[in-house]
Amino acid sequence: MTKNILDKIIQKKINKIDLLKKTTSIIQLEEIIKQNSHFLDFKEKIQHNINNNKISLIAEIKKASPSAGIIIKDYDPIKIAQIYHKNNATCLSILTEEDFFLGNLIHVSKVKEKINLPVLCKDFFIDKFQVPLAKSYGADAILIILAGVSDELASDLYEEALKFNMSIIVEVHTIEEAKKALNFKDALIGINNRNLKTLKTNINTTYDIYNVLINHSGPIICESGIKTKDELLNLKNKTEIKTFLIGESLLKNMDNNSIFSVL
Repeated sequence: MTKNILDKIIQKKINKIDLLKKTTSIIQLEEIIKQNSHFLDFKEKIQHNINNNKISLIAEIKKASPSAGIIIKDYDPIKIAQIYHKNNATCLSILTEEDFFLGNLIHVSKVKEKINLPVLCKDFFIDKFQVPLAKSYGADAILIILAGVSDELASDLYEEALKFNMSIIVEVHTIEEAKKALNFKDALIGINNRNLKTLKTNINTTYDIYNVLINHSGPIICESGIKTKDELLNLKNKTEIKTFLIGESLLKNMDNNSIFSVL
């Protein structure tokens, strides 16, 4: 039986982190973090918009994906971040996974040096070590994909992120995962319309799952598969979700995208 894409990504990530831990210590990472004062509150910025009945856009920066292949040939994360900033994006999501998305943690550092927006380190977190590692590069938030980790590891990652004063997005794709996500009281919960095992997107995933999460105290995010302003507004009106993470639709039309007009 062939492995699904999520399993392949996670196995590669486990091997990479095991190697990195042999040359880098938590103490070293903590020292780097102490020297960096430019951290922003990712969750608070989104919560502020919700309190003021405003839409938030987490605009994604990535070179490639397993589903789309190479999205941008002349990939310049800083230039993309500047365009997003100019168009009033609320926060940024930067893909840092190296093998399947062609990202790098250094892209977080480079963007944070130039752009004053909170940044999500969009990666596959499978080890507590990755939390201070992400923060040492300037990340303000991490991602916990419930489909990719055990319940125990999800809790460990969550507690570690809180310890390092980072925001957390707990990502779900099924009703069962959504029920588990409610245990993470201080997290944002992201509903991913993309099935990470098959890579297919279905906007109905958000509609199917939202009712389970309606009483969550933190922000709910709709992720993936949103192609137009009308799709976004339909989702907002039918669910009251006000936060959207969008990547490919923005990346393929950065300079004149109607989605920005909702902000």
